[in-house]
Parts: sequence; C-alpha cells; structure tokens
Amino acid sequence: MSARLRIAFVIAVLAVTTLVLLPVQALAMAFGWRLANKIPMIWQRVAAKVAGIRVHIAGTPSPERPLLLVSNHVSWADITVLGSVLPLSFIAKSEVKGWPVFGWLAVLQRTVFVKRHARGETGRQNDAIAARLTAGDVMVLFAEGTTSDGNEIRPYKTALIGAAQSALRNSESESLQVQPVIVAYTHSNGFPLGRSGRPLAAWPGDVELTPHLARFLVEGRVDAIVAFGHPIRFSAGSNRKFVAKQCEMEARRLLAEALAGKLETKRC
Repeated sequence: MSARLRIAFVIAVLAVTTLVLLPVQALAMAFGWRLANKIPMIWQRVAAKVAGIRVHIAGTPSPERPLLLVSNHVSWADITVLGSVLPLSFIAKSEVKGWPVFGWLAVLQRTVFVKRHARGETGRQNDAIAARLTAGDVMVLFAEGTTSDGNEIRPYKTALIGAAQSALRNSESESLQVQPVIVAYTHSNGFPLGRSGRPLAAWPGDVELTPHLARFLVEGRVDAIVAFGHPIRFSAGSNRKFVAKQCEMEARRLLAEALAGKLETKRC
C-alpha cells in the first residue's frame, strides 16, 4: 500500500469511527452515563489497529479506586496506546485543547486541561482532578511535563500529584492508589528500534506534528509496551515529592527492562 493510500485509509476509518461514536459519546457525557468512560477506549483501539500499533501489556493496573496513573511521555501516540488498555482520562496542558482535531478528541476523552506554569491555578486544577478521581475515574498524569526521546525518563514534576491529596480531602477514603506506568516503543515491522531508531515514535516538542504523524503512519507496524509498576498507597500525610520520586525510580526500572526485552508481556 502506498504511503498516500495508507494515510488516506487511516483517516477514512477514523473519520467513520468518530461519526458513529460521537453522538453516543456526546449523549453519555451530557447525561453522566458511565458509558462515557468506555467509548474513548473503543475509539483508541480502532485507532491503534488501523495505525499499526501493537500494544503489549506488562503488569496489571490496580483494581482499587481512586487511582492516579503517573506516566512517562514519549509521543502523541501515548494517548492511543494507554487509552486502548483501559477506560481512563488524561491530564493535559491547556494548549492541547486548541489543537486542530486532537484538541477536539481530547475533549471527548474527558481530558482535564491544566495550565502548567500558572502556579496560582494549581489548587483549582488539583480540585478538578480530585473530583474526577473521587468519582472513580482513572486519571493519567504525564509527570515529566513534556515528551522525551523514548530512551530515558526525565525528572518527574510534583505539583499535580497534589491532586491525590485533594481527592482524599473530598472523599471518605483514607488513601488512594498512585501507580507508575510507562510506555515504551520497542520494534518497527518486527525489528528492534534501538536507541537511534526510537525517535520514529518519539515526538519532541520542537518537531512539527503533521510530518511526524505522517512518517509514523507510513512506517507500517510499531510495537509498544505498557508496563504497570507497583502501586503506591497515598494517604493525607504522604509527601508528594517523595511519592513522585518513587514513581520516577520505578519508571526508570520499567523502561530499562522494557527496552532490554526483559518484561513478560501479553497482547492487549
């Protein structure tokens, strides 16, 4: 299949899928149906299939709620990879809401948008995230605050982990689960990507989205691993900086093992 034909095929399939699911999702969000959590996962699974992303899972997401997943961030594809594994919503920078197509899809994913550099907004933003956690929604925080090259973990930022403490203040729970998770891109068309090849999937902030997206789709088949670490019980007295460091250390371990092929995985 030629590059242009493949891209046209992906766009056509996702357009039809969106047109079918959009009215249902709009109703589910308007009336607060739990179905609103599951429809985005269906969309992301279709997107992963047609885009050629094969998702492999290591470990298990915690069944306990409230649950905050603390993840690394490599690419726009992380949304599809993580979103295809279980019903969840994301915490994203406010600029994403204004992106063509992706911003609209983020809204339908029930994303919470935050202003990362507005310190005066942190309390209000934490409360918004906490409300979703308290309601039982699984939320994903990209703790690095930006994308990486896929070969390493950047230092984790701690401010929004304070949402976990806000959730405890607004619920009857004595504690909640903070669980580290990583996304690793390991193979392309069956061949290991390697350190120099991993930027195929990685999307650093200074790279234009459209050309990168086109190159990714033309590639054909990319394998991604989602690895869940050990959940951390977070209580009102927990130190968010310490918890963030624990998540970062666990993420470094998981990423190193994923890239070295040492994790036992299963297909999503």
